Amino acid sequence: MLFNSWEFALFLPIVFALYWLISGKRLQVQNILLLAASYFFYSCWDWRFLFLLIFSTGLDYFTGLMVTGSDGFKKKFWFWLSIIVNLGLLGVFKYYNFFAESFADMLGAVGFKASFATLNVILPVGISFYTFHGVSYVIDIYKGRIEPERNFVTYSLFVSYFPLLVAGPIERATHLLPQIKRERKFDYAKAMDGFYQILWGLFKKVVVADSCAQYVNFIFDNPGEMNSVTLALGGVFFAFQVYGDFSGYSDIALGTSKLFGIDLLRNFNYPYFSRDIAEFWRRWHISLSSWFRDYLYIPLGGSKGGMWMKIRNTFIIFLVSGFWHGADWTFVIWGGLHAVYMLPLLIRKSNRTDLNIVAEGKLFPSLRDFLGICFTFGIHSFALIIFRSESIGAAFDYIARMFTFTLEGSWQHKELGRYIPELLPLIGLFVVVEWLSRSHEHPVFGKFKWVKAMAIIGGILVLGAFSNPESFIYFQF
Repeated sequence: MLFNSWEFALFLPIVFALYWLISGKRLQVQNILLLAASYFFYSCWDWRFLFLLIFSTGLDYFTGLMVTGSDGFKKKFWFWLSIIVNLGLLGVFKYYNFFAESFADMLGAVGFKASFATLNVILPVGISFYTFHGVSYVIDIYKGRIEPERNFVTYSLFVSYFPLLVAGPIERATHLLPQIKRERKFDYAKAMDGFYQILWGLFKKVVVADSCAQYVNFIFDNPGEMNSVTLALGGVFFAFQVYGDFSGYSDIALGTSKLFGIDLLRNFNYPYFSRDIAEFWRRWHISLSSWFRDYLYIPLGGSKGGMWMKIRNTFIIFLVSGFWHGADWTFVIWGGLHAVYMLPLLIRKSNRTDLNIVAEGKLFPSLRDFLGICFTFGIHSFALIIFRSESIGAAFDYIARMFTFTLEGSWQHKELGRYIPELLPLIGLFVVVEWLSRSHEHPVFGKFKWVKAMAIIGGILVLGAFSNPESFIYFQF
């Protein structure tokens, strides 16, 4: 069930109405309703994988209790059992074929012919996200940061809460569990804010991302027919596609959750206005970046062991982050390239200089900030070419053609129109709206909220509502 589908447009009001009708009775009944709705939502993708989700939930619930009730060897046993089984399931479904094929290719390169059986399985939607929920929960218990949740319904809802189930944000037990356990009363202002955020998320997805997707798919599928200008625009369009797609999903998830009186972690904070790549990663996919920081970078020693350790740990988390995105060397190289981008900042110790909102309280940025924003967006878009390509060879071929600087047929992208004669004005308008809203969570704030909301609805109806719903990019991760 896609957020941008008519099925969800019917599902959400029904759950919302039932949820608040039983408000004031028992919190447990509300949570059971949300859990049932979440399981129904997930089973709409493939009901068979619902059993895997329930198994993973039960495993972490049980091992969390056992870790607390044990010490010494038994405590470590239950802890590592949870970690190994969770990551093992993720590895089998997501990475087994990659390792089998890569190992066979490596043996073939040195003269040995080998063939390994591969698995013909579908990747369970959301497995990377709910696995990280469970892993962080057990780690937090093991480290003594939290006590285990003894109510199975409460814990199951933490893992399976439908707004975040299939593509995040990756929540923490310390943030979400207390809200699930606390009585919730209807807050009209919060619900309306959630409604506005849902609208903006839908606009990002069905207007910006899906419009860009038409161009991106055609350009990346036919790079040999494109000149350098069109290929460069393909990278830019994909940058806006993936941002509109994923941040749009996050906005819909956060807005939907506000309807139920629950706040989720913010996942995007206007990353395309970042002045350097370190600031970019503090603003892009925040829940994943902070997860790797807290559960991988810091345990490895963080920044305390000198420059060499800092560089080593940075490469580790970016390579793992790339691999988390998909079982292909293109993702690993994408992650490694971002680690390379970080090197100058680490060496100069300037990776935490831009912590405030860019040009805060001003209409225009300084020349330094403007150039920093352009450069950061440029290197990010360049890396995304590798991310989007089908293989390393295809990525290198695309980049090589892009730098041939041919101009013949330089307006090829105009021929690919969807509902608009030209995509660049739409992107320009989108950037302006986001720039003017950068001090707020979304553009519908202050005075004339309904006017802004109606303008967004109009844009969705004119440019997006009558297109076929496109799946969200991060569902594949």
